[in-house]
Amino acid sequence: MKNIKKIISVLFSAILIFSATTTSSIAIDKIHFVIGGGAGGGWDGTARGTGEALTKAGFLKSASFENMSGGGGGKALAFMINTKPANTVLVQSTPLVLRSITRHKGYVSGSGTLSYKDVVPIAGVIGDYGAIAVAKNSPYKNFKDVVNAYKKDASSVKMAGGSVRGSMDHLIGALAFQAAGANPNDVIYVPYDAGGKALAGLLSGETQIISTGLGELMGARDQVRIIGITAPSRVSDAPDAPTLKEQGYDVQFVNWRGFFGPPGMSSSMKNEIAKMLGDVQKTPEWETVRARNAWVNIYNPGDKFVSFLEKQTEEMTALMKKLGVI
Repeated sequence: MKNIKKIISVLFSAILIFSATTTSSIAIDKIHFVIGGGAGGGWDGTARGTGEALTKAGFLKSASFENMSGGGGGKALAFMINTKPANTVLVQSTPLVLRSITRHKGYVSGSGTLSYKDVVPIAGVIGDYGAIAVAKNSPYKNFKDVVNAYKKDASSVKMAGGSVRGSMDHLIGALAFQAAGANPNDVIYVPYDAGGKALAGLLSGETQIISTGLGELMGARDQVRIIGITAPSRVSDAPDAPTLKEQGYDVQFVNWRGFFGPPGMSSSMKNEIAKMLGDVQKTPEWETVRARNAWVNIYNPGDKFVSFLEKQTEEMTALMKKLGVI
């Protein structure tokens, strides 16, 4: 757990306390958001929620969105690198670090592994706790029930996630089972294309639990029961969601999400978008989006963002080795 606590301390050192005032002058008319996964996933929600807040608060005249699934985000990453689109940003998160650690092959011919170093880091904007949930009609009332069922018959518990093995969704569940004394590599993980399909897999009975981001489950609480989150204590936006820690499983983790520009993006454009992403977090329009998703406010721009990514690469490497993923 030492590595996890280090990750949390680094990430939360980036959290800022914002002033109550802002400006709404429009320096950029439109931003196109590229999303490396399908509808209903964490990237999708972050991009669309950010675009919603920016337009409603008057920072943008319009925002557009494009879902580009494939390769755990690799297809969208390669698109940014190959086409270098104008006024376009890519939403990403911890998996961008994970893909370089696991040497996941990208979509650029002959390029091998792609990482955050191949694009332009603009700013980290939010943190999202991990969550484990079951369908409302599930016999499992808490994570201990899941653990007991797993120990009795490991094949009886299949875990859904919105991305490939070794992704953030997989790691959240793996951490929880490891804290319960199980071998995380023995847990049956079923990957889906983004959170929407993973949720459908859970509700159809294809899987018994889902491991994903808390924000991805906030809009589905009439269909699922959240049985554990990776926050250090319960969060005010979802007070009925118990932490894994309070159930005796010391699992704490928060997944950052942020935005990246294509190679060659000018410093002025990067800085303008970064400032916009920070300023919008001072607005009531942003607070509406944030609370709806139970996000943690983070603003980590430019060089600070790069330094954080470098440090997280080191710490996630150690964590993934510990979990046996690499």
